[in-house]
Amino acid sequence: MATVDTIILIWHLLPYTALEESARLTLQIDTISAVVGALDVYLIAALMLLVALGLYELFVARIDQAENSEFAKRLLLFKRFDDFKDRLASVVLIVLVVKFFQQALHLKYEAVTDLLFLSVGIALVGVALFLTKKPKGVDSDESNA
Repeated sequence: MATVDTIILIWHLLPYTALEESARLTLQIDTISAVVGALDVYLIAALMLLVALGLYELFVARIDQAENSEFAKRLLLFKRFDDFKDRLASVVLIVLVVKFFQQALHLKYEAVTDLLFLSVGIALVGVALFLTKKPKGVDSDESNA
């Protein structure tokens, strides 16, 4: 669905040079919002794939290709349920950040309080991203030992 939306978006961009300045600005904002929306759909698809593979690996059997590949080890290999939860929570947080950005594009700034609320929202998003990031060199196995 997102791929179809992206192709339709490119089709709507073809008459860009023939538009007036105000119509171009509107088209730019709509284009950015559509691209962010398509990115959001791809992130949700990745989340669904992560859930399916993670649950399979945790409860059914190990995925041999994930154990033999360096790239797949970082993405798909779950040793504990906490690893799965952490990865899932980070993808959900990224989806929420993308949705926040998409809503901020369409917000009409009519008063100073609107800008204040936007800046508080951006600060809270930054704090959430900071708090979910693990320090380098800290492994989840070492913290339980």
